[in-house]
Amino acid sequence: MTSLSRELVFLILQFLDEEKFKESVHKLEQESGFFFNIKYFEEEVLNGNWDEVERYLCGFTKVDDNRYSMKIFFEIRKQKYLEALDKQDRAKAVDILVKDLKVFSSFNEELFKEITQLLTLENFRENEQLSKYGETKSARNIMLVELKKLIEANPLFRDKLQFPTLKTSRLRTLINQSLNWQHQLCKNPRPNPDIKTLFVDHNCGQPNGARAPSPAANPLMGAIPKGGGFPALGGHVPFQQATAPVATALAGWMANTAPAPHPAVSAGPIGLGAATSTASLLKRPRTPPNVNTVDYQSADSDHLLKRARAIGQSGDEVSYPGSNHPQPLYSQDDLPKNVARILNQGSTVTSMDFHPVQQAILLVGTNMGDIGLWEVGSQERLAIKNFKVWDLGACTMAMQAALGKDPGVLVNRVMWSPDGSLFGVAYSKHIVHIYTYHGGNDLRQHLEIDAHIGGVNDLAFSNPNKILCIITCGDDKTIKVWNAVSGANQYTFEGHEAPVYSVCPHYKENIQFIFSTALDGKIKAWLYDQMGSRVDYDAPGHWCTTMAYSADGTRLFSCGTSKEGESYLVEWNESEGAIKRTYQGFRKRSMGVVHFDTTRNRFLAAGDEFMIKFWDMDNTSILTTVDADGGLPPSPRLRFNKEGTILAVSTSDNGIKILVNGDGLRLLRTSENRNFDAARVPQDSKLSVVNQIAAANIPAGQTAGGSDRVVSTVSMVGLNGVDSRTIGDKARVVDDPVDKNKNWKPTEVNEPAQCRSIRLTDNLPPSKVSRLIYTNSGVAILALASNAVHKLWKWSRNERNTSGKATTSVSPVLWQPASGILMTNDISDTNPEEAVPCFALSKNDSYVMSASGGKVSLFNMMTFKTMTTFMAPPPAATFLAFHPQDNNIIAIGMEDTTIQIYNVRVDEVKSKLKGHQKRVTGLAFSHVQNVLVSSGADAQLCVWGTDSWERLGSKFLQIPAGRVPSALAETRVQFHQDQMYFLVVHETQIATYETSKLECLKQWVPRESLSAPISYATYSCDSQLIYVSFFDGAVGVFHAASLRLRCRIGPSAYLPQNVSSSVHPLVIAAHPYEPNQFALGLSDGGVQVLEPLESEGKWGTVPPAENGSASNIPSVQTSGIPASEQTPR
Repeated sequence: MTSLSRELVFLILQFLDEEKFKESVHKLEQESGFFFNIKYFEEEVLNGNWDEVERYLCGFTKVDDNRYSMKIFFEIRKQKYLEALDKQDRAKAVDILVKDLKVFSSFNEELFKEITQLLTLENFRENEQLSKYGETKSARNIMLVELKKLIEANPLFRDKLQFPTLKTSRLRTLINQSLNWQHQLCKNPRPNPDIKTLFVDHNCGQPNGARAPSPAANPLMGAIPKGGGFPALGGHVPFQQATAPVATALAGWMANTAPAPHPAVSAGPIGLGAATSTASLLKRPRTPPNVNTVDYQSADSDHLLKRARAIGQSGDEVSYPGSNHPQPLYSQDDLPKNVARILNQGSTVTSMDFHPVQQAILLVGTNMGDIGLWEVGSQERLAIKNFKVWDLGACTMAMQAALGKDPGVLVNRVMWSPDGSLFGVAYSKHIVHIYTYHGGNDLRQHLEIDAHIGGVNDLAFSNPNKILCIITCGDDKTIKVWNAVSGANQYTFEGHEAPVYSVCPHYKENIQFIFSTALDGKIKAWLYDQMGSRVDYDAPGHWCTTMAYSADGTRLFSCGTSKEGESYLVEWNESEGAIKRTYQGFRKRSMGVVHFDTTRNRFLAAGDEFMIKFWDMDNTSILTTVDADGGLPPSPRLRFNKEGTILAVSTSDNGIKILVNGDGLRLLRTSENRNFDAARVPQDSKLSVVNQIAAANIPAGQTAGGSDRVVSTVSMVGLNGVDSRTIGDKARVVDDPVDKNKNWKPTEVNEPAQCRSIRLTDNLPPSKVSRLIYTNSGVAILALASNAVHKLWKWSRNERNTSGKATTSVSPVLWQPASGILMTNDISDTNPEEAVPCFALSKNDSYVMSASGGKVSLFNMMTFKTMTTFMAPPPAATFLAFHPQDNNIIAIGMEDTTIQIYNVRVDEVKSKLKGHQKRVTGLAFSHVQNVLVSSGADAQLCVWGTDSWERLGSKFLQIPAGRVPSALAETRVQFHQDQMYFLVVHETQIATYETSKLECLKQWVPRESLSAPISYATYSCDSQLIYVSFFDGAVGVFHAASLRLRCRIGPSAYLPQNVSSSVHPLVIAAHPYEPNQFALGLSDGGVQVLEPLESEGKWGTVPPAENGSASNIPSVQTSGIPASEQTPR
């Protein structure tokens, strides 16, 4: 339905309401599904009209749509059941139990049993959880509070809870306008037309020579205001004429309003008690063992797969994640609140920023003008740079005069570029320095820009027109945009009447823009043109204000402090340019300018009153505070890392405290133990950083280095490589590298007692495991067997496994829905044992796309139902991969050597890529480089640009001499966490490649104790390890940077004695959070999960750095792959 048709429904709803057609109003609300009338819903709930409550709800959601919907229906039916018991109406209670509540037994059988047992009690309040249940009216009120929270949090109700603001009798007015227009078109208009019908166009009969007045005053069609209309809750102009994108992009602030935020609400397990209301008379329920472990079907988009309904499965819609996501559910335990490290910077910290990829690397600027680079895990300062003008002669006279008058300079801002290959430093006098970063302590001067007259107050990076730029603002009241390669000035924005304090670049719907704030409190917005400011608003406080978006770019916040010391943290309504909510809890007179940051699309943090204050984005009250064990200044500086697992906070003694949560502590420990001796990529074998940035910025149609097409990204060599010089002098004295190389050997694990292992229980017919993956939440493992059947094992959250994540210490359950159906792929007329199976799991774990030689099937992971099938063979699909930015786009490798770029939503093949000579066996996207890498049974690698789907390059694998691969040996590819390099897996080798030039950097071939052909390999979740399985049952754990073996695991260490010696792993999967856990899919149909001993904590030890080319590595490019510092997903 078009937007105008939708708006017409709202006009009709208003008309019906004004005419008092109450039943018709609610019927249309329910049938259209456009507006959920929460007031009407409240009335029906409080009156106990349960049938009408469910009927009305069903116009917007079904029981099994998502976890919010399930809990809504459960709470309603539970209340209805308890009321029947309270009235001693056992027959009705049994009827409700069987007809209404039994549906939930498949999700929590124990809870259903407990509900059933209430029938045996004289008074259900004898149940401990229901002991405080009051009378009916109060119970309904308590339940209603919970229901409203669930409805507001449910993505399916997004944008359906507010009725647009309409002038009274808007439909009548539009009809009057139409009649007026028709009357003006009359050849002989009468002064007082007699309008008797709307069924045909108006036309005056006999001429009378007079021009008619507007029929707006006609008694028949007059706009007669009536009471009881819909409330005016938001700005809206129906039937607005479309305008150019530039005009709409910043109308108000942004015409494309971000989704309405959802309040914090528990969408956890259904239970006997009302889960979240603090005033609840029901006790908080126990955590059921099998409900909250995998949040399948979370419905994280408004876009539902329409084709599923077209084939008659109206109840099983699946959402495809787009740009708008629901709020993830986090607890306070997810906040980094525990002090783990203390760094001594030596001078007052003025700005901090974590590396976007190596998330334990912290960049720091100080009031003395120096910058420091820290590896926070090891507390090692990798580099320090004091302020110095690189080329004084090139500076303006104003700059030279300012330095001559007062040489003191402080750092106002440090900032990494989006991929971490550059960082910028904005100084308090004129200058901006841009460095290139090559890992470790390797910082190189790149650009020195005499940017502003006076201080440079802020700095940011942006990519207008896919060209990396630097944005600065300063005391000279201007905002400037600079080319990140040449340093040339691209734009200068003038219009502020006071020094510009901060900038915040962003984009929406392909519209790039910049917000700026000035010291007079003015907020302006600029497009990348010379047309001036598009916005002029006042920031609360009217002084120092900074702005920031949530990580997903959907919510805008600002934090400011007035000259009087009053601080304001607010969220903005972009569509109206108005403040949406103001957060409470600041000191009445802050002692300094308050700084803030956002994380996880859910939390805000600000430094005030010698502590860090946290807010939930959806709640204006303080969530919690942390003093970091004391020692903080009145208004501490703070900065989250990208994942929100680490928080850096400045201290009053010129230091930095590193606060972490559980994941952050693991990241620090991992980075602390990393090998900092990884050899960097030889400089002469790669493009320089500047050249690569320049190549990335070449306009389309031009070439660089003879390539047909240049990938439009900042492709940095050695992004994460770390120079061996970063090892301290003490370490070099203690450890003799020659002796280390001579004596070091990989760890051997050959006995069950040397590792932790568990075989997953399985009561289904055995069939070899063809594909294996952990769910993205890390709480389940999904396998696809060669007989086309999927198996799902889920771990429960309990005392032995408090995280609910996959572990070897607790056995999971082979999960199936109550219906008992299996997820079985379409096999058409093919033999599934001979097919090439493939599957891909959605980011929210709610559905899986899969094929086993027949059609591609889409399965609902909650119900196991087949949502739809498509792509009937021939040719058959052989590999599936979701586009990282749009889950509606799927790359499908085919048996006929092509790759089809398929849009699920419109059921259309957008592009067909041709380049392989045999079937496609591997696909991997890089969202950083905007490329797709493919591999095939022809042992060929191809790189495709995702903007135009053109082939950017190809190369055949270097097959080791003397090794003849099988005719259809699979070649697979997987990107490193930094998205710059990728792993290639073939039965003859594992190798690492640089993407833009398809250059092989490292190669390892089976030999010695691992001489059998390779069956599978994958990176660990942090890309520090590579797990490799072999056809003889062995598993090798390799150091990813050097491709040197760390640990060999023999089959006797994990296979039971009663298993045939011919059993071997066919696939291997890495845990998404635990870098030392992996799972094996075996040829006998079994799945084995392995972890190192708790006393060891990791597989083997880091191999020592190599001195030159080791003799056991083939003579290909032997430079190490830079090690990523990125935390596990």
